[in-house]
Amino acid sequence: MYGVSGTGSVVAEEWGARAAHSRALAVLQVRGRALGLAVLPAAVAVVLHAGGAAGHFTGSGWEAARWAVTVLAAVVLVAAAAVTLVVVRARPAATPTVELSETAAPDLYRLVRDLADRLGVPAPSAIALTPDCDSWLEDRTHRALRAPGDAGGRSSGSAPVLVMGSPFLWWMRVGELRAILAPVVAGTGPAAHPDIAAARRFVRGLDAAVAVPAEPGLDPLRRLGARGVAQVARVLLRACRTHAAEMERGVAAAGSERAQAVDYGVRIVAQEQVGLAYAGWDRLLTRVALPAWRMGRWPARLDAGVVSALTELSRRDRLADGFSSRLGERPACDLLEEPGAVDEATSLLAARLFHGGPAEPCPDWSPVEWSQYPEEVVDRKWRTDAARLHRVLDGLGVTGGPTPDDGPTLARVIDHLTAGRPEGRAEGWTESRAVDADDVGPGCPTGPGYPPDPDGAAGGPDEPGAFAGPDAFAGPDPGAGTASDAPADLDDPGPSVVPGAPGSPDDLDAFDALDALDDEPVNPAAEALAAALSALLAREEAVREARVAAGASGTAEASKASRNKSGTKSGSGAKSGPGAAPPSASGVTPPSGAVAAPPSGAVAGADSTTGARLAGSGPGSDADRAVPPPPPVVFSGPDGPLPLFPLQPPRSGRDLLADHVTAMVCCAAVDTAEAAPGLDWLDGPSLLVGGERAADLGPRILALVEEGDPEPLRLWLARTGVRPEKPVRLV
Repeated sequence: MYGVSGTGSVVAEEWGARAAHSRALAVLQVRGRALGLAVLPAAVAVVLHAGGAAGHFTGSGWEAARWAVTVLAAVVLVAAAAVTLVVVRARPAATPTVELSETAAPDLYRLVRDLADRLGVPAPSAIALTPDCDSWLEDRTHRALRAPGDAGGRSSGSAPVLVMGSPFLWWMRVGELRAILAPVVAGTGPAAHPDIAAARRFVRGLDAAVAVPAEPGLDPLRRLGARGVAQVARVLLRACRTHAAEMERGVAAAGSERAQAVDYGVRIVAQEQVGLAYAGWDRLLTRVALPAWRMGRWPARLDAGVVSALTELSRRDRLADGFSSRLGERPACDLLEEPGAVDEATSLLAARLFHGGPAEPCPDWSPVEWSQYPEEVVDRKWRTDAARLHRVLDGLGVTGGPTPDDGPTLARVIDHLTAGRPEGRAEGWTESRAVDADDVGPGCPTGPGYPPDPDGAAGGPDEPGAFAGPDAFAGPDPGAGTASDAPADLDDPGPSVVPGAPGSPDDLDAFDALDALDDEPVNPAAEALAAALSALLAREEAVREARVAAGASGTAEASKASRNKSGTKSGSGAKSGPGAAPPSASGVTPPSGAVAAPPSGAVAGADSTTGARLAGSGPGSDADRAVPPPPPVVFSGPDGPLPLFPLQPPRSGRDLLADHVTAMVCCAAVDTAEAAPGLDWLDGPSLLVGGERAADLGPRILALVEEGDPEPLRLWLARTGVRPEKPVRLV
């Protein structure tokens, strides 16, 4: 192939490098034009003053022009100096990472250096890990990102930092990791070019200047000036946006072509592992880690868990068959001296980025091992949700089940959700969905799943097969079908309005009827219970977040004081950035940018406001609306408040109710039948009945919550041996 041949690879690499260089020069031209525009009034003022001194520009008009241009030049120069100062001093965006020192991963550093030597490019200055399935180079030579001991400028080198996805180290083999990192490491060659480096610094400075007005602690005057600088930076960014993007494409193309000389065949196979690792990592975070984070626990071995998740995926999915056979080879995590410490640090960083939380463990934010997950997370979550559900039922004044004095029972929940269903409501809707197309009138869309037309000839509301809801339609009365009862402007619709056609009055009435039918609650008891449950959950989240924020703030202040005291005694330490903790004995530096939390009062006030707003929705509110999740704890990070990438999607009241009913069923199964909490690596918390995962419980819960139909769930309980009338143990 052309791309693999030596001559073709050299030509393509040279083309990419030249394209990147030409685009870098275009970016620098934008900077030069801006500088020229800033000094233009000053140059005109110098010419006018020189001409006046030589006796050429004389007269009152020239004198006024000289001073006017001089004042304008002074104002423009001051503004340009302010913009330049902000652009140069603004802290650029930096990815929160876990720094790896060379003592913590000597074999990994050796692998990267050997790879750089084979590619003929400078080696990265350092290696950092991020809880993501990606790898890239990041420039951290800005003074705001240097360690305190690097005040001299370039002790860490001008080469960028290699940021590597931590799941790769556990799932990839050593050869696969080398092949995947080759195109990334090859990018250090173009990055060392002075013009490309200068263009990148200019673009990063503009991007950082745009974010300056949002920084806390600015007085009104400085914030106003920062907004003006941000507007200028936006104009310059728009001018060089295309050139900067093409420059990066050229750098990537040059690195990719250079990397084809190293492990090209292995890289093709390893790319399949990248996609598989991304799928397993996403599933592990959303299904397994997120429930634990919501309980105030963070799994301390996420990277090791992704291996189990991908192995399970290989077992279930025939497309991934054979991928787990690679596990016999040497994993890339063997390149680390202490994989457990690195895994724990990246797991904590993942919890902060995707959920939000303190930078250090505390009583309300503690780690959990995978062996303890079923008991510490799954069982505790079920019993907490079940207790909350019964607390809401008590608040609504719901009476107990068959044995109200013995304790909370599943029968109480089932009876309440079943009693709220109107008689014949679900059956009538089932019949209306089964209407044949021949029985549908011209004013309603044809086909099964639609109610009969109110004005059609399908029969009156009392006939079988006709929808008999009294408030189902907002249009004419179902018994009226004559033209004399219609409005005057519909007597003669004209050639542009065809009865029954899309857009006709009959068609609009039919869709209005469907909307009214959707708005009508199927199970009013479930609607009221879901609304009250959402309000209680919001209040609990607000209280918990305020308590965690207060504890984290005190811990961060004590840690900061301790670091300042130790720094005063020992001088400068090896830190990853401002406010970062010193590296541990294993050589693993805590996540960069892990700064102290904001004052607890601010977080508590915001959360209390949110909780009060959500708590205001009473039982009569519409639970079909997506109830916005309570905002997670906000902790400051290098690029703003954490979490930067929240995983918690908005959940409606019905979803919350279904989760709590499921928890109650699982508690009853664990207490009265041979069931146990379990961990499914792809689906998260699961109920094990006889050692097998109960996968058919979800639809039965939805039938009870949405339709008020308890029969599917009762059949499952009878088959499993669960006693719903027996009390369960709650938290």
